[in-house]
Amino acid sequence: MTTTISSQRATGREWAGLAVLALPTLLLSVDIFVLLLALPKIGQQLRASSTQQLWISDSYGFLLAGFLVTMGTLGDRIGRRRLLLIGAAGFGAASVLAAYATSPAMLIGARALLGIAGATLSPSTLALISAMFASPRQRTVAIGVWMACFMSGAALGPLVGGLLLAHFWWGSVFLLAVPVMVLLLMVGPVLLPEYRSPDAGRLDPVSVTLSLTAVIPLAYGLTTVARYGWRPLPVAALAVSAAAGAVFVQRQRGLAEPLLDLRLLANRTFAAAMGAMTLNTMLTGAVMLLVTQYFQLVDQLSPVRAGLCMLPAAVSMTASSLSAPRLARFTRPAYLITAGLMIAITGLLVIAAAQGAALVAAGWAMVTFGSGPVVALSVSLILGAAPRARAGAAAALNETSSQLGFALGIAILGSVGAAVYRSHIASAVPAALPSASAAGVRDTVAAAVTAARDLPHPAGVALLESAHGAYTAGLHGVAVISAVALAVIAPGVLMLLRHVAPDGQATPDDTELPAESLML
Repeated sequence: MTTTISSQRATGREWAGLAVLALPTLLLSVDIFVLLLALPKIGQQLRASSTQQLWISDSYGFLLAGFLVTMGTLGDRIGRRRLLLIGAAGFGAASVLAAYATSPAMLIGARALLGIAGATLSPSTLALISAMFASPRQRTVAIGVWMACFMSGAALGPLVGGLLLAHFWWGSVFLLAVPVMVLLLMVGPVLLPEYRSPDAGRLDPVSVTLSLTAVIPLAYGLTTVARYGWRPLPVAALAVSAAAGAVFVQRQRGLAEPLLDLRLLANRTFAAAMGAMTLNTMLTGAVMLLVTQYFQLVDQLSPVRAGLCMLPAAVSMTASSLSAPRLARFTRPAYLITAGLMIAITGLLVIAAAQGAALVAAGWAMVTFGSGPVVALSVSLILGAAPRARAGAAAALNETSSQLGFALGIAILGSVGAAVYRSHIASAVPAALPSASAAGVRDTVAAAVTAARDLPHPAGVALLESAHGAYTAGLHGVAVISAVALAVIAPGVLMLLRHVAPDGQATPDDTELPAESLML
C-alpha cells in the first residue's frame, strides 16, 4: 500500500516559525543542566534538606512526564499554537516564582508548575512542525534543527549556569526563561499557524487521572530505585503505576475519543521508530549523566570547563542531525539509523577504554554523532506515520517514552555503575573514617571527594585515587553494556524500518495500517 505524500513546500514564514519553536526547545535543555549546578547554592541559601533538594530537582521531571500525554492530546483539541502560548506564559510566570522563592516548599511548588507548563512545549512544538512542514524532506530537516537545539542546550547549560552563578544569585538561572517566553508570546501569533483536530471530542477526566497515576509514580519509582535501591515506597509506586496503566489501556480501547489512540502503535513505522529512539535514549542517556559527572568529580573540572568538554558532543550531534535529512533524500532511513547506531557503539567502546577527559569527550562526541540520525529521522518517521489530526498525541507519546526511557536507563544502568563503584571502593575505605562518612564514601564518589579533604594528605590522596578509579570502572562497565545492547538492537531496527524509502515514503510492500484506519 502506498501512502500519499504531500508535495507542499514550506515558505520563509515556516522557517522563521521554526526558529521561534527552537527557542523553547533550547531553553528546556539548558534548564535541566543549569539546575544541577545551582542546587548546592540553593541548598545553602534556602537551608534545604537533602530530601528537599531531591524534590526541587525531581518535581519538574515527574510532572513533565505525567502531563505530556494529556497536553499533547489537549493541543489536538483546543489548538496547538494556543496551548503552546498558554504554556509559554505559564512557564515564564513559574520561572519568576522559582527565581524569587523564599523557601524550599515554594521552590518545589514552582518547579512542579514549570513541569506542567513544560509539558505543553515539546509536544506542541513537534506537532506544529508536523503541520508547518508537509514535505517529508523538509520536515526531517526541521526536526534535525529542533534536535540540534536540544543537544546544544546540554553543552550550553553548564557554561551558562557557571557564568550566571559566578556573577549573580542562584535565582538568575530560572530567569533565563523569561525573555525567551516573552519573545515567543510576541511573535508566535504572527509566525505560527493554528491547527486543531476537526473531529476532536472532549477530554476524558478519568483517562487524564489514570494517565497521571500511571506515569508519575513510574517516574518516581524508577528515579528512587536508581538512587536508593529496591525500597518499599518506590516498589509500591511501581505497582500502582502498573495497575493504573493496565486500567488506562483498557479504557482507551473502549472510548470513541480516547486520550491516547493506542492504534498508533499498530503502525509499523511509528512503533519501530519510537522503539529505536526510546532504547537509544535509555542506553546513551545514562552514559551522558555519568560522563558529565566524570568531568567534574574525577577530572575535577569546573562547571564551565566541564561544559567546554561537552561542546564537541553538541557540535557533532548538530552536524549529524542536520546532515541526516540530506542523506535521507537518497538513502533509506533504516540504513542511516543503523549506521548511526554503529558509530554510537564505537564511541561507547572508546569511553569504555578511556582514561582522562580528552578520550572520554572524544568517545562521547562519537556517541552523539551517531545518535543524531537516530533521533532526527525517528522523530520525523513518528510524526510522518501519524495522521495529521493526531500529531500532538503522537509527539506526546514520543516525548513520554523518551522521558521514561531516560529514567529507566538511569535506574538500570545507574544501578550497575553504582554497584561497580561500591565493589571497587569497598577495600579502600580508611578504617579511621567515622561510620557515617565511610557509608557515604561507599555510596558515591562525591562523598569520597568530600571525605578525602578531611583526611591527612597521604590517606586523602589514596582515597581520592581509589574513588576516581572505582567511578571510572563503573563508567567503563556501563559503556560496555550499552554498546552490547545497541549492537543487539541495530539489526532489529534495520529489519523493521527497511520498508521505508528515502524521504520517508512508504513502499508498496509496506505492511502498515493506512492512515485512515488510525483516525477516529
